[in-house]
Amino acid sequence: MIQGTIVKGIGGFYYVKTADRVIECRARGKFRNQNIVPLVGDKVDVRIDGENGLIDSIEPRKSELKRPSIANADQALIVFAAAKPEPSFSLLDKLLVTSSYNHINPIICINKVEMVDISTIQEMMKPYKMAGYNIIYTSAKYDIGIDKLKENLNDVITVFAGPSGVGKTTLLNRVIPSFNAKTGDISKKTERGKHTTRHVELIELEDGGFMADTPGFSSLDIDDIDRESIQYLYPEFLDLIGKCKFTDCSHISEPKCAIKDAVENNIIDIRRYNSYVNMYKDTFKLGGKYK
Repeated sequence: MIQGTIVKGIGGFYYVKTADRVIECRARGKFRNQNIVPLVGDKVDVRIDGENGLIDSIEPRKSELKRPSIANADQALIVFAAAKPEPSFSLLDKLLVTSSYNHINPIICINKVEMVDISTIQEMMKPYKMAGYNIIYTSAKYDIGIDKLKENLNDVITVFAGPSGVGKTTLLNRVIPSFNAKTGDISKKTERGKHTTRHVELIELEDGGFMADTPGFSSLDIDDIDRESIQYLYPEFLDLIGKCKFTDCSHISEPKCAIKDAVENNIIDIRRYNSYVNMYKDTFKLGGKYK
């Protein structure tokens, strides 16, 4: 039996990266009977059948995303542009919450920093720095911050997320020079990139680890986040949860709320707090789940 990682799946074939090669495999019929679909990122055991292989077993997954379909991602590189297109902080917060909910460590990458004064960008991202997020500033065009970005990708599986047009594919080319992905043209009318990637694929990095090259998408799967869990997905809230007057405080309308007090005293950023309130209230419209 050979162990490996599924790095690509197309048309019922799965390509498993082992210690010394990539093996084209089929999955055993038992998975279909158990309603299990092998995913890119799965750790698997393979039996060799001639030149091809047969996936015999799948190890338990430590994380799983439905959109994009990938297992065992360790972290999400959430990429936004400093300008063109202007960053959407509501989308950024959604991606951060989704990553944390799925036990995937988020890293914020602000690309195209050559377009805006760095002090302006840093002030714009101050609430996220205060919250403890890891923020990397890059310019794919001028190779700014690329070495620091590479350091954060070693020995883990990383999935890209972020809106189109922010330079995700160009960053991928900088991180993996041999990849030579075709970058999409930018629509002058919408300032959005045209999607160029068609399937999920794990690309091995020179210093270890994998980068998930995924179809262009702007959001990770956010289904089934219950209302009560949202507060735990804002890291700047964590030290204050349980210190409110009411044990079931929603941090919205109740008096003597530790989190609201922190907002009033500029300990928690008002923009981030409003993001929480909007996400919390949206769950009431969707039967207690945020989707």
